[in-house]
Amino acid sequence: MRLSQAIAVGLVLSMPVPSALAEDPYHPKMTSCQIIYNLKGWSAIYKTAKGEGHITCSNGQAADVAIETHGGGLTVGKSEIIGGKGRFSEVRSIDVLFGTYAVAEAHAGATKSAGAQAMTKGEVSLSLAGTGQGFALGFSFGSFRIERR
Repeated sequence: MRLSQAIAVGLVLSMPVPSALAEDPYHPKMTSCQIIYNLKGWSAIYKTAKGEGHITCSNGQAADVAIETHGGGLTVGKSEIIGGKGRFSEVRSIDVLFGTYAVAEAHAGATKSAGAQAMTKGEVSLSLAGTGQGFALGFSFGSFRIERR
């Protein structure tokens, strides 16, 4: 082997090898996120509720959030959910979780009741489950908005 070939091989072997664990800034890893929330509202044909929550993700991202929901349909009721839980579909960043989700739901319950909802915003899905106080009857369509506090 010639000296120039030996130097070339040595340079190639001494180059840093990209780690498989290093994060690619153009294709970040997917993360799973959850939300714990409180929500209070009412409905009489028009449906509205406001609340707050905290989102945490497996990649360490977290955010305090404000929640607002609006809609309408054949619905009547009043409810309060404390310590509700939600799970988002996997995403690349917490930033895509903020915005407005489309909601369609049917509900019936009195006094202590439990409920579950599934909603979507583009490619992001959110499923909510919670127990609370109040009463509700009917079905509605509307929006569920999550914003940073």
